[in-house]
Amino acid sequence: MSRPRVLDLFSCAGGAAVGYDRAGFAVDIADRPNYPFPYHRGDALEFLAALVVSGEIERYAFLHASPPCQDKCALTVGTNRSRGWGGAHEDLVAPTRALLDQTGLPYVIEQPNGRAEIRKDLSLCGEMFGLGVIRHRNFELGGWTTVQPAHVPHRGRVKGWRHGEYFDGPYVAAYGSGGGKPSIAELQTAMGITWTDVREELTEAIPPAYSAWIGGQFLAAAEQYGAVAA
Repeated sequence: MSRPRVLDLFSCAGGAAVGYDRAGFAVDIADRPNYPFPYHRGDALEFLAALVVSGEIERYAFLHASPPCQDKCALTVGTNRSRGWGGAHEDLVAPTRALLDQTGLPYVIEQPNGRAEIRKDLSLCGEMFGLGVIRHRNFELGGWTTVQPAHVPHRGRVKGWRHGEYFDGPYVAAYGSGGGKPSIAELQTAMGITWTDVREELTEAIPPAYSAWIGGQFLAAAEQYGAVAA
């Protein structure tokens, strides 16, 4: 029996795709040679629109999208804009949602905390999966629902420098490169991502444990209602 296909939009290095572990195309505007699955390089929204028009979207059972978050994420608002940076990033959440709705397929849109543009149907944290990052992420679910797992209390701080003082803790800061940020090896271990050693890709990815959980929830629900073809 064949496995259902997942279309991974705005794929980056494939953190979500590895979690889903489903064979399907990935779409990203940038060249990502470390992506571990069959890959299409191009504009994600143009590619999705073409799939809808051609009817090829019917090859897929589930869609995942992680539109660029720099426009209004908490870090950009709180740090970059206070220094006069930022403000030039394009917000792709709304056009992504519009195209996903056109497909008629169940989907997930992933964004970090601080984005009001998506419904927070699901929120996940690294501590729920015993990871070395906190990395809260919100997910909007289209065309399906699942339960919200209980948030697990954090075991301590994120280690690193804060306002001139160094703090130790069980988590690493999976963003940026200064202020005592973790090494590549520490990021790989904390995130559960071993196939890339590019810092940008590691800091932009979601841990595969998140999408593995989401994918399992979707497949269980779809199997119950016979919604996924073999």
